[in-house]
Amino acid sequence: MAIDYEKTISQLKDNLEKAKSMRFRAEAKLEQLNKQKEEVVKEIKAMGLEPENIDKEIEKIQKEIDALISESRELLPTVEA
Repeated sequence: MAIDYEKTISQLKDNLEKAKSMRFRAEAKLEQLNKQKEEVVKEIKAMGLEPENIDKEIEKIQKEIDALISESRELLPTVEA
């Protein structure tokens, strides 16, 4: 069985073009995501926080919320239906 070199080369060219297109889209997406990351970091820093400490800050705020809810429950009378 003879190999159709022209067809094979054409398919390889098509695959190369598709790969180039995919690479271009991936690079564009990466650039977009990096810009979004920079914006989020700026917003976090504008709040007076450091990005690497955000998990600790979220945990601290969650504890404050839990404490306030607990305090509210203690201060409010219980009403039975």
